[in-house]
Amino acid sequence: MEYKNLHGKSMLCLEISSHDPAFNLALEECLLRSLPANHPGFFLLWQNSPSIIVGRHQCTAEAVNPAFVAENKIPVIRRISGGGAVYHDLGNLNFSFIVPSRGKAGFAAFLAPIQEALATMGIKATLSGRNDLEVDGKKISGSAQMIFDNRLLHHGTLLVNLDLERMAAALRVDEAKFKSRGVASIRSRVANICELPGGKADMAQLKEALANFCASGREELSPQTLEAARELAGQKYSAWNWNYGQSPPFNLEKRRRFPWGDVSIRLDVKKGRIRNCALNGDFFSFAPVADLEKRFANLPFEPQAVKDALANVRWQDYFSGCDADRMKAFFTDGIFE
Repeated sequence: MEYKNLHGKSMLCLEISSHDPAFNLALEECLLRSLPANHPGFFLLWQNSPSIIVGRHQCTAEAVNPAFVAENKIPVIRRISGGGAVYHDLGNLNFSFIVPSRGKAGFAAFLAPIQEALATMGIKATLSGRNDLEVDGKKISGSAQMIFDNRLLHHGTLLVNLDLERMAAALRVDEAKFKSRGVASIRSRVANICELPGGKADMAQLKEALANFCASGREELSPQTLEAARELAGQKYSAWNWNYGQSPPFNLEKRRRFPWGDVSIRLDVKKGRIRNCALNGDFFSFAPVADLEKRFANLPFEPQAVKDALANVRWQDYFSGCDADRMKAFFTDGIFE
């Protein structure tokens, strides 16, 4: 399908004032589900407060740094499109195209007007791979798509002034993706627009440029749409079952050598919950290790849930001669490292 409406500027721009990631993702879904077949489409501009947005098919616990997330109280929200996890804060600008569609569309069709808007601000971005925009080999934007009932959602990010150090700490990135490109880390692979030579990093100017190139007018959200989004945010995007429970099954094994013996823990995790725990090693124990294993049964795979379940464990009963604090740290923090 040819998206003439992008360059024809017939789309309507919605600039979202909310910084709540659960609400903003819920609003996207509401607009996607309710878009009439003859509608010219919406172009959204929005920002989230510090949060991690994981892809539809990702295992949340494997995509984020759980200890960092828990310590900093960062919300983790699952989106409805595929792709990888991204870190958001107010230095990141999100854009969304929601249009009628009869089939798949290439990423380039939607990213072309984004590139044109950036060029007016002195930023010459090129399409890299299937869904990224880069400047001089540095990624400044990533995108994802999904189709729902003859409607298409294309959304992406623009790194304007993102806290890249917190991003690197919050995400658990597959380093193989970067090694294959000869790049050392996620931090060295990305850049903020404000860091680029000649780039104008003013967020308001960037929003205005994008709105001018991607839409012909502006629209206000109806009270009915806002209420539907608030309801969906509460029922779905703020719910543990969606954000963690939708994760695919995975197995985890952690092993550490202590002066009192070798200790190994194996966890079977399904739908975000620990279904089985097995402890092995050459340690000595005065109490049945099975009792400790049972404490993990059906726990959410989250640091705080594990800490609460193990709060009153007498560690020396299970690991003779152990340092209780070190043993506790291995089980409550070490398994999430």
